[in-house]
Parts: sequence; structure tokens; C-alpha cells
Amino acid sequence: MGDRNVLGGELEACGTDPLTGFYRDGCCTSGPEDIGSHTVCAVMTAEFLEHQQSIGNDLSTPMPQFRFPGLVPGDRWCVTAVNWLRAHEAGLAAPVVLASTHERALEIIPLSALRKHSVDVPADASALDSDR
Repeated sequence: MGDRNVLGGELEACGTDPLTGFYRDGCCTSGPEDIGSHTVCAVMTAEFLEHQQSIGNDLSTPMPQFRFPGLVPGDRWCVTAVNWLRAHEAGLAAPVVLASTHERALEIIPLSALRKHSVDVPADASALDSDR
């Protein structure tokens, strides 16, 4: 059996453009090397990115040496459970894709908080294009 999500199902991919995950495999997979618990599949918002920068977690500036492209609103990214929780407590949580959020996040974040911010994001975001 593979990694599980917070709903108890098979962990689904979070994002491949940009390629996310502690292991840069597109999933919020976690293991012993992932001390920060990069387990929450979050959809970036301007407010969340600003909050993260204010707590010393700059997610907007590219850092190619870490294969990090820098994020913009709308990107899906595996963020640390602690930093997502800090944003939640500040009223600035990013939306969460529950099927792509690793069950290990529940060690830090109550499921009720994740559910409060859950969003269903299609793999092909072009389906959300308002010109259709």
C-alpha cells in the first residue's frame, strides 16, 4: 500500500508545473528525511505568499540551486504543515487539496482545519478559464 491522504485514500499528485514535493516527485510524499513535514498540498494565494514571507518563508523568490522556481498565486505546492497552520491561525490559510495532502499532516493540523479550507482543483486548471 502506498502513501495515504488525510481522507484515508491513496495520495494523489499535488502539482507538476511547478514540480512540487519534498522529493520533487509531484506529490506531498513524506519520509524520515522530510523533517519539515512538507505534507500539505496548498493552492497559493497572494495573501498566503505574503504571510509566508512575513514569517521568513519566502516562497516567491526562485532558488534554482534547490530546484525551486518561485511561486505565484494559483500554483499548487507541498508546504510544511507547521507553516500552513501558522497561516491558518492568522486567518490567511491557503486552500488545500485534501486528496493530495499526506496523512502525516494530521500529526500537526486537525482535519477540521484542513476541511475548512478544502478546495477541489482539477488536474487541468484550464477548465477554470472564464472565457469558456
